[in-house]
Amino acid sequence: MDFVQAFTFPFQDQDWIKKLAITGLISLIPIVGGIAVLGWSLEVARRVIRSEAPILPDWSNFGGNFSLGIKGTVISVVLSIPLIVLYLPVGVLPLIFDENEVATVLTIVSICTGCLALLYSLVVMFTLPAAFGQLAATDSLAEAFKVGRLLSLIRAAPAAHLIVILGLLVSGIVSGLGVIACVIGVLFTLAYSFAANGHLYGQAHVEAAKAAGA
Repeated sequence: MDFVQAFTFPFQDQDWIKKLAITGLISLIPIVGGIAVLGWSLEVARRVIRSEAPILPDWSNFGGNFSLGIKGTVISVVLSIPLIVLYLPVGVLPLIFDENEVATVLTIVSICTGCLALLYSLVVMFTLPAAFGQLAATDSLAEAFKVGRLLSLIRAAPAAHLIVILGLLVSGIVSGLGVIACVIGVLFTLAYSFAANGHLYGQAHVEAAKAAGA
């Protein structure tokens, strides 16, 4: 894994300003923009996996980016369902118990739910990058949901996926720094963070696939 390369590769593209600017503007489109930009990030991962150049995509294939983003969104939503289910009791309990009992019960349930949610969040932190990498490599939702394959990739290169998690935290900070530079800064740093994330997904998949022997 080349952590630094994930954050420097965009600047090796002579059109990086235009590509990041367009990406930032597209991200402003409600719902559609966010999905398309996620797909654009996964296209970065795909190019890393396939050693294609340039790594930083343009937007000549908006439909392809959007389609890939839809698949990535499905993965994110499906992985979020257990968290939603975990927190359902917190909303239902006030309807079952009276006011004198609900405070105590809610406290106990909230503590238990919080612990389980934390554990599951840790699982998702490793699983989501692996699933995104598998999607980028195969363009198949079915492949991205193969639990056995994802587990083998994570077990084969746990350090690589840990680096991805670290990279996502760093890119999140970078994206937030754009607020200081107002709207224009946010557009560039948001697009930049998605590009870095995609590069990390791709690198992790390449390393894990090699270590897993496939």
